[in-house]
Amino acid sequence: MPVVKPVVKPARPWFSSGPTAKRPGYKLAGLSEALHGRGIRAPETAARFAYGLKLTREVLGVPDDYVMVFTPGSDTGAVEAALWGMLGPRPVTVVAFENFGLTWAEDVRDHLKLDPVVVKAPWGDLPDLSVVDWSHDVVFPWNGTTSGVKVPDGDWIAADREGLSICDATSAAFAQPLDWPKLDVTTFSFQKALGGEAGIGVMVMSPRAVARLDENVPAWPVPKVLRLTGKDGKFDRTLAEGVVINTASVLTMEDWIDALEWAKSVGGCEALIARTDANYAALEAWVGKTAWVDFLPQREDIRSTTSVCLKFTDDRVSALDDKGQKAFVKRFKALLEDEGAVYDMEPHRNAPPGLRLWCGCTVETADVVAIGPWLEWAFATAVAEIG
Repeated sequence: MPVVKPVVKPARPWFSSGPTAKRPGYKLAGLSEALHGRGIRAPETAARFAYGLKLTREVLGVPDDYVMVFTPGSDTGAVEAALWGMLGPRPVTVVAFENFGLTWAEDVRDHLKLDPVVVKAPWGDLPDLSVVDWSHDVVFPWNGTTSGVKVPDGDWIAADREGLSICDATSAAFAQPLDWPKLDVTTFSFQKALGGEAGIGVMVMSPRAVARLDENVPAWPVPKVLRLTGKDGKFDRTLAEGVVINTASVLTMEDWIDALEWAKSVGGCEALIARTDANYAALEAWVGKTAWVDFLPQREDIRSTTSVCLKFTDDRVSALDDKGQKAFVKRFKALLEDEGAVYDMEPHRNAPPGLRLWCGCTVETADVVAIGPWLEWAFATAVAEIG
């Protein structure tokens, strides 16, 4: 029996995992234009960047003795600035359970020429974190954007660790609780949890991480766009005041400030996490009553609440080879986007075929509820075409 095409569409049908949906009520025309065309080092511009850093600290609840900097290159730039600037004095472990963990392992092994221990797990699973040696510097994602897997908490991180904990938190910051005392370097980008524009990353550093920058002399050249130290070889303290390594977009910063001011207005980080949890719960309820789909991670405690990854369980789809399943996802996506019902629900290109839907705080729960009937219609339509 054919599934009838739904009538009610999400008011905001944007479910990309980055850039994510803008905040409710966002209008580009509402951004300040006062500093367009001004130099990045002008006092007024520098003050605005410093304000953006201050707001980020306030909303995220960063400890007072931690420092924060903006980096070029979004979260990738922030992670790589940490790797290039801080690694070397200790052995390195990389925890890799999705695409970007594997990328950081490749950086450490192939580009920095270190010999990391790589603690891996297949897509949809989390490795045994108890094997991590905290005499090492440890690089890991808090939430795997491409696999829908998160670490359940920070309990596995040793409080008395000798090495640094370097955490890629780009799809967790502002959406999941972060255990700050356990994190020495935490990175994220504007375009994830708060729906900002791309190109600028944020690095949050504990006193231990700053000390590493002051003391470490990397054995490799550090490109200028990744360099967090000054001419004296120590951490450049002006970066913690909002100064940027290279020219950054003033418009992007105004967009970020707009997102942060909205975040404060709705109740700060606690409220943002609650909004994310409500969105995830709505999608979880739909998955629970839908026979042809399930979460990619089987363990409930490691399922991402932001970049939710789903797999097809219907035999007709499972019987297809990898190429056929990818073609099925492409058709599924086209059906939804042609109707203007759901945009960008496809998984990362390196992930198993399935669905990926962002449930972060800038998404409205009513829109998550509204996509269920559309996903059912698209599946029924696409699977009927398999023949």
